Amino acid sequence: MEVRWDVFWIIIGSALLTFIPRVLPLMLFSKIQIPVWLLRWLEYVPVAVMAALIGQELLMSGNQLVPLTQNAALWAALPTFVVAIWTRSLLGTVLVGIVAMMILRYLLG
Repeated sequence: MEVRWDVFWIIIGSALLTFIPRVLPLMLFSKIQIPVWLLRWLEYVPVAVMAALIGQELLMSGNQLVPLTQNAALWAALPTFVVAIWTRSLLGTVLVGIVAMMILRYLLG
């Protein structure tokens, strides 16, 4: 088996680029005391990132806003969100989202 050195170095570089951002903060924050205000602020980061990802996915297509009358993803997200809040069931939420998207894609063509 022949080793392709360019592929080997790409794999090593990718491994380092994923390893370093995970290890350096862990090493840094294990040595210092983090202020309480910063810990409270950091609690909101995952929610803000998820909201930005979901908002962009539901409202945009490419670089343009999708009109509400043609936005099947947004309309399917509404009952899905209600089921997620009401039941707290991942399976139920996924099923409602899939069925809602199927129906809306059929209706909107």
